[in-house]
Amino acid sequence: MQTVRDVMTTNVEYCTPLDNVYEVAVKMKDLNVGAIPICEDEKLIGMITDRDLVIRGYAEKRSGSFEVTGVMSSDLTTVKPETTLEEATRIMAEKQIRRLPVVDNGHLVGIVALGDLAVNQMSDERAGHALSEISEPAHPTH
Repeated sequence: MQTVRDVMTTNVEYCTPLDNVYEVAVKMKDLNVGAIPICEDEKLIGMITDRDLVIRGYAEKRSGSFEVTGVMSSDLTTVKPETTLEEATRIMAEKQIRRLPVVDNGHLVGIVALGDLAVNQMSDERAGHALSEISEPAHPTH
């Protein structure tokens, strides 16, 4: 059975609580990514997505020098490298998230994204299911 370790991205770039939202946005642009983990002393403490920058940052009229801890999500869902791909896709669908930080003893060791699952032949169907669940609104609007 395949695990997250088999498909995760390793050597993940991250920012620290000393960085500001402008620096995070520039790093996202330079790396062409939509999320940046926030680590302190090599331990994962949060995550900032491009959506966080918009909703909690710019839409709240925060300046580019605003601290990342005021914008990041700190209540994270994470998995271990040994987590099966089936479990990872179930978590993504249930929590409606597209990226899962992979941690070992609190240390960030990788990220598994929905795209990582989609390119894996064994999980194409599961990734499609997860995407459909993620795309469903949590609370239907009328």
